[in-house]
Amino acid sequence: MRVVLSTWGSRGDVEPVAGLAVRLRELGAEVRVCAPPDQEFAALLDRVGVPLVPLGPTVRSVVGGERPPTTEDAFRLAAELVAARFDTLTAAAEGCDALLATGLMPAGARSVAEKLGIPYVLAVFHTFGLPSRRFPPGRRPGLPSAPEETDLKVLWRQDAERVDALYGGALNRHRAAIGLPPVDNVRDHVLTDRPWLAADPVLAPWQGMTELDLVPTGPWILPDERPLAEELEAFLDAGAPPVYVGFGSMALHTSPDLGRVAIEAVRAQGRRVLLARGWAGLSLIDDRDDCFVVGDVNHQALFRRVAAVVHHGGAGTTTTAAVAGAPQLVVPQIADQPYWAGRVAALGIGAAHDGPAPTVESLSAALRTALAPATRARATTVAARIRTDGAAVAARLLLDTAAR
Repeated sequence: MRVVLSTWGSRGDVEPVAGLAVRLRELGAEVRVCAPPDQEFAALLDRVGVPLVPLGPTVRSVVGGERPPTTEDAFRLAAELVAARFDTLTAAAEGCDALLATGLMPAGARSVAEKLGIPYVLAVFHTFGLPSRRFPPGRRPGLPSAPEETDLKVLWRQDAERVDALYGGALNRHRAAIGLPPVDNVRDHVLTDRPWLAADPVLAPWQGMTELDLVPTGPWILPDERPLAEELEAFLDAGAPPVYVGFGSMALHTSPDLGRVAIEAVRAQGRRVLLARGWAGLSLIDDRDDCFVVGDVNHQALFRRVAAVVHHGGAGTTTTAAVAGAPQLVVPQIADQPYWAGRVAALGIGAAHDGPAPTVESLSAALRTALAPATRARATTVAARIRTDGAAVAARLLLDTAAR
């Protein structure tokens, strides 16, 4: 059995696919992974023995500049990704029995599967952005003042029109070139009626969140057996558990001074700081020995040894911290991150900062909640309820789908 997995996005879009690939291979499948050619993603897949088939531009080249991407950048990227899927993904999917796509609006992936006559599956890591009669696009569930249902229909129609404007022209040109009819609603065509939800039901309850018939699998977790570096072990052993501060693949355009703010806020609580460099290039602000900087590190091992995890609220980091039983403080930046911040606060396993650009005072206040003994106790309780078998469940489902 051969399957091809396709994604484009940050590490949170790539690592779960690597986790699924590992489980598929354990079941005897041959797996190909198409993903952005960032060096760290290639290294991640190489670590688990799955070669990367480069798809589209590097993510860092898009989000890692001195300014955030513009509307013109978004249209250019959309066309480039559609073209890459019809080219790269078609070649990678030759001889495969199924195609699974995820990440940033994978327009074109279903068309490739259609042309090759193989099953197509769309997977998401949260319900944020899925059509719903309860929540308008871009709005966090649970906020007050929901629009009337008639207004929601208009908002979701406008959302579909926005996706059509970005992807429709390029998608239908490429479909026409291979003899396929045009698509008149790109968003719904990509999503299908039954997307798979790779998220934990405790962290991301899905009932009533969308009109689609979701297939929940649980989160796709890639086991990490890497030891922590000796220098990091020495820092951890030198005092009380530190507070981890890291913002992953976020360039922090809206809050470039967040690293300094976080260090000062953690120190104000009398805690040591473990700073993750990340794509924002966070660094030390002085030579005090209460702060240590790490690069790529085993979060699964590390988060069990920290006092709290301060992060951006990506689905992967939120889940990893929850599994570790680590209290969290989420400083959301974009997209689904405010949703995860809200879930962390609602579950009592941490705190959600209001907005992407905290001050030392506002972050200190949120840290007091995250570091409270009751929060630690709740995080420990919830950790025992988080599913860790999602990649295995999805692997079996995908092979069953391919065999039909």
